[in-house]
Amino acid sequence: MTDCWNTDTGEAVYRSRDAIKNLKIKVRIERVTSTSALTQHLQQQFLSRQDRGAIELETLSSQGQTGDNEEELVVGWQEKFFSQYEMELFQNEAACQTPLDRQYHTEVKALNRGKGRRNRRIFTYTDHDRYTSCLPVHQLHATDIFTTKSNPTFLAERMASVRHRRQERRTMDSSVPKSKIINWEPTEEFVRNRHVVNNVMQTMHIMGDLGASGRLGQKENECLLATIKTDGCGTVIVKPDFNKGKEPYRIVTEGERREVWRLTVENVSACMKPEDKVREQNMYKDLYIRHKEYLNSLVGQDFEMPPLGILRYMTNGEIVSAQGFEYDNLYIHFFMELPNNWSSRPFQSMSGVTQTCRTKTLGKENVAFFSYPFHFEAFYMTEKESDHSVPQWPVLYFKVLSLDSWQRYRTEGYGYLLFPAMPGKHTMTCHTWRPLQMGTVSALRRFFIGGSPELEDHSYVRIPGTFKGERLSRFGFCTETTGSVTFNLNCIQQARAFVDTAMLKKRRQRVFDQLGGFSQQGAVCTILEAFQRARKKMQEARKSLPQDLISSASQLQIESSA
Repeated sequence: MTDCWNTDTGEAVYRSRDAIKNLKIKVRIERVTSTSALTQHLQQQFLSRQDRGAIELETLSSQGQTGDNEEELVVGWQEKFFSQYEMELFQNEAACQTPLDRQYHTEVKALNRGKGRRNRRIFTYTDHDRYTSCLPVHQLHATDIFTTKSNPTFLAERMASVRHRRQERRTMDSSVPKSKIINWEPTEEFVRNRHVVNNVMQTMHIMGDLGASGRLGQKENECLLATIKTDGCGTVIVKPDFNKGKEPYRIVTEGERREVWRLTVENVSACMKPEDKVREQNMYKDLYIRHKEYLNSLVGQDFEMPPLGILRYMTNGEIVSAQGFEYDNLYIHFFMELPNNWSSRPFQSMSGVTQTCRTKTLGKENVAFFSYPFHFEAFYMTEKESDHSVPQWPVLYFKVLSLDSWQRYRTEGYGYLLFPAMPGKHTMTCHTWRPLQMGTVSALRRFFIGGSPELEDHSYVRIPGTFKGERLSRFGFCTETTGSVTFNLNCIQQARAFVDTAMLKKRRQRVFDQLGGFSQQGAVCTILEAFQRARKKMQEARKSLPQDLISSASQLQIESSA
């Protein structure tokens, strides 16, 4: 008889597209007594004997009082069933502190005026009950009441503490919690202990009062029977799993009596009718088709192409970090310069300023992480059809500055970034420098009141695009190397090439010469022109037809060819 128990008490994860409110669970508990154990053992023996089974089962069935030794209850999702302790507690209006307690007080009064509650031992704790957060960790996992002994893992204990922290913020008197919600200076131990997956899940506990017949309503006799969790996205976690025709679970109470109870958990949710299932599948199919059509309408049928002979250059960039600078609280001011034959859209922003970022010590250098995104789009148009080279590419000039708590500005460095000529992803590090004025007065001014020599024209960081001379002299200009700035660039190039009409005429003339004679050349030209006009008319007519008619016609053509 000791082997007729289900020892698999682990949790089971289910996924469903149905609403969680339709979940129904049937829970049955039965006290194992000497008479019931003997009856069950004899039933299993006589079930194999069909000729004597009916007589023996009828004579051996217990005719005594079984109402207090067993109970069966169907529980819905977040359906509240009061225990004997709660019935006595919420009868007193003075014990009600929260709006939920007062609601329970009203429901308890209605039950007392009516037929009473239909449960005695089985009751529930919903997600908003204050007793849900008061359950200990070992009782939440219910590992001490089943036969299978298992210790909760480190992650399970941390996840339980996450729920305790979330419930502790719900104070009884609706006051502000005393604990700090945000820790601005976390330690390594704090990060290690709090680094858990904090998914918002609703929880429901199905409890059982396993006390003696005259001692119902005592907290020490309450026992966790099952736990149901859901995240609102179709995931349902049940612990323990449904029996599904297997043996019942074994529960042993604590104390001197050490009573044994059978637990059975079954899913009794109403099944969907076949016509409702077909209707739901058609609804989802129609929804997916509509969503696909909506996405196709946003994307379009063709790629957006630039005009003929124009190169379209798009860059999605990111200013990742800056390191190696002297002062803290850095920010970057940048702008783009377009060389000759380059243009941009009228609403295109050609400059920007990042946020102010504090530095963090990594190794021997101070690093400021910006992660500042920017977008740049430009067009290049050649002056001649035969010219397919790009002489110069756009340039991004930037200046790194610092700002302290006394509102002192300092120039930390100048630099530039030449946009890459190859499309794709690029990670580039640009080194910077700043002008240096000799003497102690400039150093004292920079330290005490801020300010330093600056460039009047930022494009002189490199050779400016407007410079017409042969050689740019910086003789006598003192500079100092400072830090570096890292960029991430994702570049896209799109272009439509010119059609060389002269080359096409030469090839067509060569074909005509091979055919021989001017008359044949004129006849072939006439045929080609007529064919081009007919092809153009067919394309225009095809564009005016609906898309569903074109798709059905192409399908018929494929079937006929097959």
